[in-house]
Amino acid sequence: MNISIDLHVHTRYSRCSSLSPERIEPIALQRGIDVVAITDHNTMQGARAVAFCSSRIKVIVGEEIRTTQGELIGYFLNEEIPAGLSPQETIAEIRRQGGLVSVPHPFDRLRSSRLQPDALSEIINWIDMLETFNARDIFTRRDERLIVRAIEAGVVPVAGSDAHFGIEIGRARVIMQPFSTPQEFLENLRGAATMTHKSPLWVHGATKLLRLYKKMRD
Repeated sequence: MNISIDLHVHTRYSRCSSLSPERIEPIALQRGIDVVAITDHNTMQGARAVAFCSSRIKVIVGEEIRTTQGELIGYFLNEEIPAGLSPQETIAEIRRQGGLVSVPHPFDRLRSSRLQPDALSEIINWIDMLETFNARDIFTRRDERLIVRAIEAGVVPVAGSDAHFGIEIGRARVIMQPFSTPQEFLENLRGAATMTHKSPLWVHGATKLLRLYKKMRD
């Protein structure tokens, strides 16, 4: 029996999200999501909190990490990885923990946080996943040659919602066989199907307002 996974979800522990950890499981169950990967910016607090308060869904503990050249995601982590390392150093830290490496939203030209193209080209043989669909991407220009090169290197194309608000959870998901370990997850992911829907444009404005509110509150 296949399971449905949202690989890219944020909680209020990210400055740009309002989702409390307690809300994730009820929303996921309502949307038919069996597994969520919590990938807050530069922290694992949200992932740990969701894992603690969830009993009916599986939680992948992750982190969206700001490197010197843009963001990477680490999945199946045990320890927080600090921001500010190089992409190579960040990958080494993820590997040290037995985790998996993904590149989020690499083709959204409006995101200053995306991994720089030269950096992505340099590490393409050292990553596990490439997020070729992100429900929040607005202006996407896919590098098809890079995608082909990545697939030839064994990298798996994936989709994620990048959810910051409840309405976004599950808008992009992968459908695959169940897994028990990170390596089984990666192997089963190779045969996964994807379901993709763009998030409404208003979420971008809401995110900016939320980030400003949290900054002023601090």
